Amino acid sequence: MPDIPVRTDFPRKVREIDNTWIPMSDGTKLAARIWLPEDAEADPVPAILEYLPYRKRDGTVERDHLTHPYFAGFGYAGVRVDMRGTGDSEGICLGEYLTQEQDDALDVIAWLAAQPWCSGAVGMIGISWGGFNGLQVAARRPPALKAVITLCSTDDRYSDDIHFMGGAMLTDKLAWGATAFAIANTPPDPAIVGDRWREMWKERLENNGLWMLDWFRHQRRDAFYRHGSVCEDFSAIEAAVYAVGGWADGYTNAIFRLLEHLPGPKKGLVGPWAHKYPHFAEPGPRIGFLQECLRWWDQHLKGIDTGIMNEPILRAWVQDPAPPATHYAERPGKWVAEPSWSGTRTDELALTLVPGGLTRETARDGSIVIASPQTVGRGAQNWCSYGLVADLATDQRVEAGGSVVLETGPLEDDLELLGFPILDAEVASDRPVANLAAVLSAVAPDGAATLVTYGVLNLTHRNSHADPAPMTPGKAERVRLQLNVCGQRFAKGQRLRLALSTSYWPVIWPAPETLQLTLSTGKSRLLLPVRKPKGSDSALTPFGAPEGAAPLRTDKPGRHEFSRTETIDLVSGISTYRRNDASEPVTHLHTGIEFGSRSEDVFTIHPDDPNSATGTCRWHKTYRRDDWQATVDAEVTVRALRDVWRIDATLRALDGDDVVAEREWHEDVPRDLV
Repeated sequence: MPDIPVRTDFPRKVREIDNTWIPMSDGTKLAARIWLPEDAEADPVPAILEYLPYRKRDGTVERDHLTHPYFAGFGYAGVRVDMRGTGDSEGICLGEYLTQEQDDALDVIAWLAAQPWCSGAVGMIGISWGGFNGLQVAARRPPALKAVITLCSTDDRYSDDIHFMGGAMLTDKLAWGATAFAIANTPPDPAIVGDRWREMWKERLENNGLWMLDWFRHQRRDAFYRHGSVCEDFSAIEAAVYAVGGWADGYTNAIFRLLEHLPGPKKGLVGPWAHKYPHFAEPGPRIGFLQECLRWWDQHLKGIDTGIMNEPILRAWVQDPAPPATHYAERPGKWVAEPSWSGTRTDELALTLVPGGLTRETARDGSIVIASPQTVGRGAQNWCSYGLVADLATDQRVEAGGSVVLETGPLEDDLELLGFPILDAEVASDRPVANLAAVLSAVAPDGAATLVTYGVLNLTHRNSHADPAPMTPGKAERVRLQLNVCGQRFAKGQRLRLALSTSYWPVIWPAPETLQLTLSTGKSRLLLPVRKPKGSDSALTPFGAPEGAAPLRTDKPGRHEFSRTETIDLVSGISTYRRNDASEPVTHLHTGIEFGSRSEDVFTIHPDDPNSATGTCRWHKTYRRDDWQATVDAEVTVRALRDVWRIDATLRALDGDDVVAEREWHEDVPRDLV
């Protein structure tokens, strides 16, 4: 966790409730950690809930220490709750975003609102899972929930989550699936739950299961994904919503849809950040995000007019040109303001595709053939970047040999984009199932190419994610491929590059057969959302400097090691992509827990064989205090065979040297036009 300035001079003194139990309607008890003003019972305060499966004792504890005591110091109760069947809470957890999860949240909110130290008003804050369920719970309209801050989240669990992009299956379905598998099978802390910790752990190991199997069984946008997707009925959300994210994150598209469709009070904030809170995220610049949160909470939970609702609905960091790099401490750019966001494309630049180029001129009809090796995509960033490690895209010149590359000439003037680029194309496929990837890059005069944004489309989903239809081989059809939203300035002298490919590994799983696409030039266009400067840009008040409460105390700084490599066996031709992430065991001094973890993701493929695509993800987690030691080892492998997804998983849990559980899963899931 990066260092940020520590705030200690709070208006109200803070006390901590290390653990308390919140009863659910069925008698199950959830574990909560609460920070609140010492005098809250005499002068009640609103509650800010963060509701997660990520273990309040050791999983999110670093960021919790920065955030929740800070809120408490300014007259709020910061409440961190472990979901049912996770962390120190009772019960079992059978999957993501289930009705049970939402029902429990309603019970938690009602309990908070009824406490003598609470004013009766509740807000929810969260990033990723906590951002998802903030929106989902708001759609259930609990009376006490007045405001939400949702970060790095989605309104659409099918189109913009770890499962699919453009109907193509993401490899993050495996990577996150293995991560969630390991988290869901960790034990509660004996210091909180007592001697029953092992019994509770066995209940989880026997019942929490491998959620990922359900994710692979559902390959269309069916009821499984509609549940928890608030885009199904935006009007259900009446609470005020502040949606926050960053260009390096995987979830930024949803912010713009929320601003377009939510009926109630709303704001959006997009920085250069990856999947982290903006007061300690990279790429920077970091901002005083907790101060911004307080302005939102004061406005909507305390009725104090902070002026935040008089400001532009969207504030975004438009990035300046930068050389390609897998990690940036900061991205140069500027803050811009949009007074409204309707999704209407008022100023659009249309570039026609021609062999080898992109032109503003009318072009004669022609065609280009796209037939990529399976290894195209090696220069991509992780679908969801975490920023603090080198997980961004490399120089896009590495992709040129396997892609069809189309470029403009050098720009005569700067060009600023804010919104969704769209490839509107006429395409024919020689196979019924085919993927098309489109990557937009900024090419410097020296030839270095920096990825700006990308998108993929499973062509069987060209008309519907709910009812896909195979392509008719040889038949040209119009398709609309939306790239991820971006905010980028291209400088005079740079060129725009569009790279098209039939593979994008290891971001998406390959189509089941080798294939060839024929794209009609002259009839295909790249549509770019041009933004012209507005007077409101210069009127923006600067954000404060980042700050937080006192950080977590540990026995040592703790080393974090990350590596990301690709190797090619020049005899077999197999390409191996590997990510390793390890955190040295450290002891948290407030609990005495020593926690350590390591993970490894390995993806292999042969450039000529889509059915060679294999991914294996492994996790090792250890928890120790005095003579107590618990270990979890989890491994999941997926093979993309022609007709099935072959899934194998193992789980091993140890209490010291004693085996608590050993389980295996083996399943073939038929491929469904993916």
